[in-house]
Amino acid sequence: MKRLQLDDCGFSSALNAIGGKWKTSILWEIHLKPRRFGELKRLLAGISEKVLAQQLREMEADGLVRRDVFPGPVPKVEYSATEMGLSLNSAVTVLAEWGKRHEQRLASARSA
Repeated sequence: MKRLQLDDCGFSSALNAIGGKWKTSILWEIHLKPRRFGELKRLLAGISEKVLAQQLREMEADGLVRRDVFPGPVPKVEYSATEMGLSLNSAVTVLAEWGKRHEQRLASARSA
């Protein structure tokens, strides 16, 4: 994924963190509770394993997701939101609420 340059207002940095079709959905699911890869794959209908793995790696590199490995005969891996990921989820929730409030108007404006 192409990374954006730093900007004065921080908006590009925020968009970069949630860029990608699935990142906000992944963040939503793991903010509720830690999730395993297979569980995320089932919850996010339509996402491929390749894309899920890529998006999780990017989010982990950005400090939004924590990957915990639990040793055992079959190692168990769980993904959870970090403190920074939780704060981003709060910001995205506000943006989603704005979108819901204005979606009819935006759709009408686009079709006109």
